Amino acid sequence: MNQSNRSLITLEELSKADILQLLDNAAKFEACPNRKILDGKIVATLFFEPSTRTRLSFETAANRLGARVIGFSDAATTSSTKGETLKDTIMMVSNYSDVIVMRHFLEGAARYASEVSPIPIINAGDGANQHPSQTMLDLYSMQKTQGHLDNLNIYLVGDLKYGRTVHSMLTAMRFFNPTFHFIAPKELAMPDVYKQYCNNNGIKFVEHTDFNRDVIAGADILYMTRVQRERFSNLDEYEKVKDAYILHNDMLEGSKPNLRILHPLPRVNEISQDVDNNPKAYYFQQAKNGLYVRQALICNALNINVD
Repeated sequence: MNQSNRSLITLEELSKADILQLLDNAAKFEACPNRKILDGKIVATLFFEPSTRTRLSFETAANRLGARVIGFSDAATTSSTKGETLKDTIMMVSNYSDVIVMRHFLEGAARYASEVSPIPIINAGDGANQHPSQTMLDLYSMQKTQGHLDNLNIYLVGDLKYGRTVHSMLTAMRFFNPTFHFIAPKELAMPDVYKQYCNNNGIKFVEHTDFNRDVIAGADILYMTRVQRERFSNLDEYEKVKDAYILHNDMLEGSKPNLRILHPLPRVNEISQDVDNNPKAYYFQQAKNGLYVRQALICNALNINVD
């Protein structure tokens, strides 16, 4: 936690106690989501990159807490198109708000914003780097469905190179003794820097290029990701890998009874529609959990006691 202004840039900055407290607070908000404890506060949402779930759930979280929301969802409508620097945008918006939720296409933009901002910054995704609020709702979903976070077999499937959600998950799960299975084509494999992070932190992992019923039979959590077209400079490369792994309902035969399928969404075609009615599919409930987690994150940034 950035104690100087309580920004949340990466889960690397949170202790195990911090994470568990945020999850506990999220559960309190799920039990009672409408609490006007942020009356008079202003939450700014600055989305320099497209978003549906993240932006709307942060804005809904602020509204349910009694705060007002300002901001933008299209950078083309802002002064950045006139050449205004990110620093100037942050300084300007900080005059009008109490906390800034920001998504940006550049890796490291959220870190930079937190260094120049006089108010807390919550990173809502910076390029292919980190997405801490998504990972917190992923942890909350795993805790709800498995009953705990310890010793889980977590299978990460698809775009592990550019997928900021899977990168954030590695840092968050370092306290809970997981075993990760990285399932990706070699073009989208988990970057070496994150594998080294696992080695440095005693996190067990296995790599696969095959994706079939036998490979996923041991999963407690099957975490699907889309191949992100917007991260590719060469569209031929994208076309080559976009349909590499598709989960079909019949692949779940013989899977563990406690298995739950997660996805940060949006889905393109990596989860077949026939999976949606399977009781092991949890991705729509997972998205709903984001509301409660983001209520907890906003309150934490503003140092508001949830109780």
